[in-house]
Amino acid sequence: MPSHSSPVDGFSLAYDRSGSGPPVVLLHGWPGGRSDYRLVTPLLADVADVVVPDLRGFGESDRLPVAPDEGYTGDAQARSVMALIDELGLGPVVLAGYDIGSRIAQVVARQFPERVRALVVTPPLPGAGQRLLDPAVLAEFWYQNFHRTALPERLLDGDRDAVRGYLAHFWTHWSGPSYTPADADLDRLADSYGRPGAFAASIGWYRQGPGILARGLAEQAPAPAERLAVRTHALWPALDPLFPASWSDRLDEFFADVALTRLPDSGHFVPLEAPDAFATAVRAALGEG
Repeated sequence: MPSHSSPVDGFSLAYDRSGSGPPVVLLHGWPGGRSDYRLVTPLLADVADVVVPDLRGFGESDRLPVAPDEGYTGDAQARSVMALIDELGLGPVVLAGYDIGSRIAQVVARQFPERVRALVVTPPLPGAGQRLLDPAVLAEFWYQNFHRTALPERLLDGDRDAVRGYLAHFWTHWSGPSYTPADADLDRLADSYGRPGAFAASIGWYRQGPGILARGLAEQAPAPAERLAVRTHALWPALDPLFPASWSDRLDEFFADVALTRLPDSGHFVPLEAPDAFATAVRAALGEG
């Protein structure tokens, strides 16, 4: 059973904690949860104090029917992550994330650079720019516009079987050919996301602000002195249909200290498709502090 944090803005986070040593916090993506790191955590338990939360609106964390711009923005998610770090008395942490967890980790590092020892992140990462308008790319991001309509509640929310079929599409299409999600894992996701209100809460991330694609198109590289200073390890999978490997060419424009590792055999779900590489990057980040 997970532990639960004190509420922030009414949201309490469920989290697992294991191991001992310097602190590491792992942030999951959509459509997943804290169990996305089930293969990574055992590889770190001998060298780190590993904390893995469900983000706001996911898994066993609170999901509240608040406006996405109030409760599910990057800043709002970052408040809960930082409050958990403070509540547990963790020193500067290695903060790692994939998918939306990567976005949230980057927000935390920008807002609290003194509290983040290093970042370990996969795409999405800045630098895509106008390449988001490529027709092939737009065809992959259809779900983001869908999530901003009223249809998900009408067609999916609270319907476990419909949710399972919907999520199975992403877990099979976004992963590399060598990874196939187990039926038991899809069943577990369906149990979590299929509860009334759970799917709607999980897509609050996509409904906040002008939308992720709009924000990506408006992205501007900062002045060199304003780049993110936190040491960053970027893991870029070659087989992720959402984020082509060629988009890694502008990382130096956004990060002052970044190391890039390419993952030729991995798709989008790096913690499950390449857990050894993910854990190796975290262990390297711990060794640099």
